[in-house]
Amino acid sequence: MVRVAIAGAGGRMGQALTAAVLAAPDLRLVAAIDVAGSPALDRDPGAALGHATGVTVSADVDAAIGAADVLIDFTRPAGTLVHLAACARRHVAAVVGTTGFDAAGIAEITAHAAAIPIVLAPNMSVGVNVLIGLVERAAAQLGPAFDIEVLEMHHRHKVDAPSGTALRLGEAAAKGAGVALAANAVYAREGVTGERVPGTIGFATLRGGDVVGEHTVLFAGSGERLELTHRATSRANFAAGALRAAVFVAARRARQQSGLYDMADVLGIG
Repeated sequence: MVRVAIAGAGGRMGQALTAAVLAAPDLRLVAAIDVAGSPALDRDPGAALGHATGVTVSADVDAAIGAADVLIDFTRPAGTLVHLAACARRHVAAVVGTTGFDAAGIAEITAHAAAIPIVLAPNMSVGVNVLIGLVERAAAQLGPAFDIEVLEMHHRHKVDAPSGTALRLGEAAAKGAGVALAANAVYAREGVTGERVPGTIGFATLRGGDVVGEHTVLFAGSGERLELTHRATSRANFAAGALRAAVFVAARRARQQSGLYDMADVLGIG
């Protein structure tokens, strides 16, 4: 039985993760974390789901994590880094779906992964991770005659743009095309921009309503266009992927293995 702690337990993703863990026969919820001042504090995270868990949401990160084999974290970069430092101290594995890390944040995660197993992925959906492979393959096979654009839409509450998934798709396209994303990404267009520079990869971001997540990678050639799209209609698919990742890192923790992994490792599709 894998003992799981959930960070951001009072949020939308936290509730989806709680529901998924409670329904999983091989996982047990042992701790729930939220920020100081959260209305979820001191409450049972399963209450809103009609399922008493015997767990109380706490802001005491060290105490909560100490009871778990794995922490699942879909929160904000600053909070996630605090949580991972506690995981490293307590030798607890981690699954991170948080997005928006800068280079220093990624370096800090990589350093923690020397001590504990961590799965870091901007999107835990099985479908999205298959899409990443398809995008790389399409970019390689279509070649420079096709312009590449990445379009994404999320709900009005999302705080980072482009989404971590969109950036990951851009990285896959760049790898397939044999270019560096950092040197070829175009994140905004306004005014007289001039003609499209060959080899660039454009990003477009939409925000509104309650859209869970939609991503399209568009390959535009002369006289034809290929579009690869994934639409998430529920957070349950992200939660299901996170649980697969939790089992994956728990097994490595049990063998005292550390390392930084992604969903391709979890799913065996690398």
